[in-house]
Amino acid sequence: MEFIIVTGLSGAGKSQAIKVMEDIGFYCMDNLPPALLPKFADLCFQSKRTIDRVAVVVDIRGGKFFNDLFHSLELLKKQGFKYRIIFLDASDEVLIKRFKETRRQHPLSKDGRIIDGIKEERKALKEVKEKSNHIIDTSKLTIGMLKEEIRKIFLEGKEAQNLTISILSFGFKHGLPLDADLVFDVRFLPNPYYIEELKEYTGNDKSVRDYVMNWEQTKIFVNKLIDLIDFLIPYYIKEGKTQLVIAIGCTGGRHRSVTIANVLYETLKDKEHRVVISHRDCK
Repeated sequence: MEFIIVTGLSGAGKSQAIKVMEDIGFYCMDNLPPALLPKFADLCFQSKRTIDRVAVVVDIRGGKFFNDLFHSLELLKKQGFKYRIIFLDASDEVLIKRFKETRRQHPLSKDGRIIDGIKEERKALKEVKEKSNHIIDTSKLTIGMLKEEIRKIFLEGKEAQNLTISILSFGFKHGLPLDADLVFDVRFLPNPYYIEELKEYTGNDKSVRDYVMNWEQTKIFVNKLIDLIDFLIPYYIKEGKTQLVIAIGCTGGRHRSVTIANVLYETLKDKEHRVVISHRDCK
């Protein structure tokens, strides 16, 4: 029997994840008290309905009952049940935004401050995150992307690496992205903005892309950039990093940075990395 425990930060997307798992054939249970995990697993195993794929959401909503989780996991092992843990995470900024949009109160924010609840929850979940088999950072994922990630893990049998690579194009004149881990300045490349017939287009258009990629320095830079990222990724994964934000900047964030970001995205995606892209200043 395949037994999956879904957990993670409040607002990180556990409800969406469990819906996807139900759609692909899992028998799902939301907000099960951890102490009941061994009994529930045994009940599913003994069921005449032949339940062979089970997913259970266990999270901080269980209050003090959540403290029973590790004891219950030990009991599952002793009973011979193999399990995997999938942990959903997101940045503090994204979680706060989601709670404000839905006008929900964080389950641990006693005084009404969302950030305090998030910090307390991160502390409580630190150990279970370290023991998780799959960590999905949903900060940059749409619901569609999250669905695809879940389907990759449980339908295609791919072991998803616990690192989401977010590629972001931006314009320096609009300010640096606050969440960037790596920033690359491509203002040294010839600027399509000064070509009258290209000025109103963006790096998403073929004419601009062809212009930017036609230069020898562009080709050399892209090759060196890809080599560097390929070198760094295994070390970021080894260090337990779950979100890598690579920011590519030009003056206005519409031409050169968009082109290079798109090329980097396509290259990394072809290597089956978990990659998302956004163009901050390209309207």
